[in-house]
This record gives sequence, structure tokens and C-alpha cells, in this order.
Amino acid sequence: MLFHVKMTVNLPIDMNPERAASLKADEKALAQRLQHEGKWRHLWRIAGHYANYSVFDVDSVQELHDLLMQLPLYPYMAIEVNALCRHPSSIHEDDR
Repeated sequence: MLFHVKMTVNLPIDMNPERAASLKADEKALAQRLQHEGKWRHLWRIAGHYANYSVFDVDSVQELHDLLMQLPLYPYMAIEVNALCRHPSSIHEDDR
């Protein structure tokens, strides 16, 4: 199942800089692992915002929920999720 996910990060302005750096490093490591596993298929920064558009390829809504809840920055995110399905006019069989 494919999902389009918008994640907007809102770190507290008074967050300890070392804590923020640690969270960001942990987030990057997990995001890259999930990309290598094929679960996090696309990751795009939204210009001018601390936000991204992503495409996840998971087996279920529950799996997506569990992955998002694992993200170190999850407590500081506003997340929007949309389920995707193949468009009949797409010329790509795998939609990559």
C-alpha cells in the first residue's frame, strides 16, 4: 500500500540544541534505514519549510502508523496522510 505523507516539524524554540541535534541525527538514521528497506520510497524537502513530502510503501495502515510513531521527531510533527492507488493513465508499472 502506498501512502503520501506530509510531515511538518515544529521543534520548541527553547529546546536544548544538543537534544535537537541528537533527535535529528536519530531521525536521519531511521529514515535512511527505512529507505534502504524500501518502506520509505520517496523523501522530498518542501522548500522554505521544515517539512517534507514522503511516499511510504507498507503492507497496512497499521504498519504505516507504527513506522511514523517510531520517528524520533514524531512528538514534534504535524502529519497528514493520504492513501494512494495506481492511476490508470500511468505509464509506469511499478509507479517508481
